[in-house]
Amino acid sequence: MAPMQTPVTLITGASRGIGAATALLCAARGQRVVVNYARDAAAAEQVVRQVQDAGGSALAVQADVSVEAEVLRLFETVDRHWGPLTGLVNNAGVVDVTARVDEMDLARLQRMFAINVFGSFLCAREAVRRMSTRHGGRGGAIVNVSSVAARGGGASQYVDYAAAKGAIDTFTIGLSKEVATEGVRVNAVRPGITETDIHASGGQPERAWQLAPQIPMQRPGRPEEIAEAIVWLLDERASYTTGALLDVGGGR
Repeated sequence: MAPMQTPVTLITGASRGIGAATALLCAARGQRVVVNYARDAAAAEQVVRQVQDAGGSALAVQADVSVEAEVLRLFETVDRHWGPLTGLVNNAGVVDVTARVDEMDLARLQRMFAINVFGSFLCAREAVRRMSTRHGGRGGAIVNVSSVAARGGGASQYVDYAAAKGAIDTFTIGLSKEVATEGVRVNAVRPGITETDIHASGGQPERAWQLAPQIPMQRPGRPEEIAEAIVWLLDERASYTTGALLDVGGGR
């Protein structure tokens, strides 16, 4: 019997926050990790060093997931370096400053959906082309990072972000059924309020703790807590789980 191949997991937007925590945990569980980033090469290389210092294997690859040519280059780089791919975490995402729908311009909406939705579609497409038994692959797992905002709607804050994550939920369910007999499992984790830099990028660096009183557990989540759910869904321990939307939001 041929030796079992070491899993190769690509994590988009992995230079910080939930993505970085997921990369570190995947590596700790024996996976080789591809740390994708859009702009912050130094942060991505720091994640790679942390993995390597702990005895793991990691590779940083720049690509903007909203640009198809860059997504193709990203996956081709993984193919050359480590392939075949066994796991994908669609984590790359953005928020914007607080605004009502009647204050949003088209550029904001296009950016929101290009990164949060189209990027996930493009990456999942390329992953399926490599993992699916229909395409000669050996199977694999895709985990999309959604948000509990998909249920709440984000009124008076970021309906566009919530709507994008709602699209991710539907995408997860549909794709999971499409490839269920092809060795590919597709699930989503829906984090609640989590302590990451994404709040600062939306102009509210203290937002996580400001909203803590609204959370039944009275605190925001930690990136490591979200990563645990993601890595479980990637693992064969979740072999009968597909099409699931797993809320990790402290009860919110």
